Amino acid sequence: MSTTPDRPVPGLALSTALLLTTAPLMWAGNAVVGRLVHTLVAPVALNFLRWLLAFALLAPLAWRVLRPGSSLWPHWRRYALLGLLGIGSYNALQYMALQTSTPLNVTLVGAGVPIWMLAIGALFFGAPVSRRQAVGALASVAGVLMVLSRGSWQELLALRLVPGDLYMLAATLAWALYSWLLVRTDRPADIRADWAGFLLAQMLFGLMWSGAFAGVEWSLGVRRFEWGWTLAAALAFIAIGPAIVAYRCWGLGVQRAGPVMGGFFINLTPLFAAVLSAAFLGEVPRLYHAGAFVLIVGGIVVSSRRS
Repeated sequence: MSTTPDRPVPGLALSTALLLTTAPLMWAGNAVVGRLVHTLVAPVALNFLRWLLAFALLAPLAWRVLRPGSSLWPHWRRYALLGLLGIGSYNALQYMALQTSTPLNVTLVGAGVPIWMLAIGALFFGAPVSRRQAVGALASVAGVLMVLSRGSWQELLALRLVPGDLYMLAATLAWALYSWLLVRTDRPADIRADWAGFLLAQMLFGLMWSGAFAGVEWSLGVRRFEWGWTLAAALAFIAIGPAIVAYRCWGLGVQRAGPVMGGFFINLTPLFAAVLSAAFLGEVPRLYHAGAFVLIVGGIVVSSRRS
């Protein structure tokens, strides 16, 4: 499999499209649920609890990958990096973003991931960027800036940014690098052949990172935790859907279609978030949200076409 899939995959299989659609649907739900419980639990602690539960659910299926003789250990640095980017950093930053920003804003800013996909692919993975892709990326940047400015360019020039928007920008950079690393198939083959083992290996190190980050959060005095049925239900959902199911679908979809094509499907997340936010949070999308979505999706459609 090529490690530089910078062009669209001809005749994208329906099964691959469904995989790449399921992940953003789950992640939109993750953003909405994260917003719903943001007053009940500290954001980094929520990320740690989520992955702790997901690890416990997945371990019975893939515990062999943790044995002393497993091929995981000679390549532990690779999985420690995947765990840092995809589990320890991305989700913690997203939950931190949801403390001050809405699910729709967070997912729209996150829709800028394809821009970082192109940049990281060109800088570190030898994937060329065509003129058409560059034009599309500029359109997507304009869409992200529209979200950051709340539809007012004067506000953007005044740098009045909600902290959550900046956290989400950092999260998108981490996710783009994580997605490119997923397409490396050189090592170790036995773990990559077992989806549960591949994900559990990332979770192991991701738990270490997220636990350390939660400890820092606690030491800084952010100790919000109100246990109840609402929080329990939220943890169950985000551990099963956005964690296990979505990561499985995303990993397999990206391996089949490549990170740039996967980036196009990420732009479905704001659409799903808008519907879910209106249904569960009463947050009606603004006109600038629609404009930003058109720019972002239009930019990725242009950049995904052959030159």
